[in-house]
Amino acid sequence: MKLYQGMGPNSYRVRIFMAEKGIELPMVDVDFAKAEHRGAEFLALNSLGQIPVLELDDGTVITESVAICRYLEETHREPQLFGSDAVSGAKVEMWNRRAELVIFGTIGNVALHSDAFFKDRLRQFPAFAETERQAVPRKWGWLDRELADGRPFLAGDKFSIADITAGVCAWLGDVFGMEVPGDLRNVQRWLERVRARPSFEAWTARRGTGLSR
Repeated sequence: MKLYQGMGPNSYRVRIFMAEKGIELPMVDVDFAKAEHRGAEFLALNSLGQIPVLELDDGTVITESVAICRYLEETHREPQLFGSDAVSGAKVEMWNRRAELVIFGTIGNVALHSDAFFKDRLRQFPAFAETERQAVPRKWGWLDRELADGRPFLAGDKFSIADITAGVCAWLGDVFGMEVPGDLRNVQRWLERVRARPSFEAWTARRGTGLSR
């Protein structure tokens, strides 16, 4: 079993998840600068040319970071990062989805429509990127209000994949000059707690190259 990965936020997400689980896997760094993601060998693994990709011992291929994390959750049950029962599992799913749609998507749109790295991937609209950039503080402001009840993590008392996703959002914002506003005390409190976890080091370990999913 091996993980094809690189510098992108979704590779980071899987590496943090693995670190929380204590999972070690052989890793293959996909070099986007050399267009390795467009080579026939890699496209045979993932026709979308995106990372991360998990290849199992029997040749089964799993793409998409959350799908990979779900597989790892099922094969390594502790600690439970997708919830432990119907209610907690639903809340983790809810908050992970909210982090993806509300914050990750907004920051990602800025990157996709303003950074030269993506100019050959889609038709860029710089005005849209600027509109999304201006919206980022409001998105974090929404999360700050949600965390005003004092809970330690997004889905409740326990750290979960939702915190990994939102934490990666903060990292991606830093990369593109959209830091979490310092006056959002609840988000800052949460972010400090998340970044203090040893798994945070997985953000910088085995960075590889490229920013693609």
